[in-house]
Amino acid sequence: SSTSTSFDASIVRLLCSRFQTPPESSGGVFLSAYDVAHNETVQVGRQLDWRSRRRSIQIPPMGGTKGDLLWDRERLASPHVQPDKSVRVRRMFDAIAPTYELVNRLFSLGQDRAWRKRSVALARPMADDRVLDVACGTGDFARAFRRHPNTPSTVVGCDFSRPMLDQAASQDSDIRWVSADAQSLPFTSATFTITSCAFGVRNFEDLGTGLREMHRVLAPGGRAVVLEFTRPSRRAIRRAYEIYAAHVMPMGATLVSGDRTGAYRYLPRSVVSFPDARVMCDHLRAAGFDHVAATPMTMGVVTIYVATRYCDGRDARTT
Repeated sequence: SSTSTSFDASIVRLLCSRFQTPPESSGGVFLSAYDVAHNETVQVGRQLDWRSRRRSIQIPPMGGTKGDLLWDRERLASPHVQPDKSVRVRRMFDAIAPTYELVNRLFSLGQDRAWRKRSVALARPMADDRVLDVACGTGDFARAFRRHPNTPSTVVGCDFSRPMLDQAASQDSDIRWVSADAQSLPFTSATFTITSCAFGVRNFEDLGTGLREMHRVLAPGGRAVVLEFTRPSRRAIRRAYEIYAAHVMPMGATLVSGDRTGAYRYLPRSVVSFPDARVMCDHLRAAGFDHVAATPMTMGVVTIYVATRYCDGRDARTT
């Protein structure tokens, strides 16, 4: 079938890129948080000027190799309450960046592309939209917005892992890639009309802070779309999923990626210990969002959350 052919072709491309070093970002594609915060004007597209009033610092590359164990059994018992969670998450993604997309494609059986495509559709992008993809990683979600028939006028991806951004920039030079922490975005309030995040919010140091930042930079009337793993509600499906996520995927993903940080032990564990869809909706409302909706996919393995910011500048916390 055409779907199978497309999946096979994408795997071949990812396998070929597995052993290639991404070129250095150039030509203004990559912007540091320092650039955005301190340049007099950063032009993106034809109309949009960013004049950030927020103090920010450039995030330098972090040391570490695939041989550094970051997630041992003790820390995996409660990954979301580790005081240095953001440091460990960043070093983990620095290490697995070269194989990140390949592993995602293989161990989701190609479904991750369908999940992103559906998420973009639910965000209802228009040609005049300005999209910020938070915790963009290697840029899959940002590129999904670019592939939509109503291509937004501006797509920006931000992440605090420079190796992830290097991978992203090597695949699309029309998207602006910004080195920034989701906990303190270096953008003026109400800059974007869509904020998005795929498989990233559970990695935030503080979930509430990250969601409030996504709300802050969103213009009144704008939409937020979050794609995240969830535990299936049906017992048999949940049990099968947890066996796969706890045993099959970590072993296979570690073999493919050559990772030694414990990344593929942390990632499934972070799903099991993350809030369910109902609680996640409550977190979105607490961050100020309104009209929160949750759409499960693939028997509840993932959930797409869509929320809006009040058109008159209010938010759900003040009503």
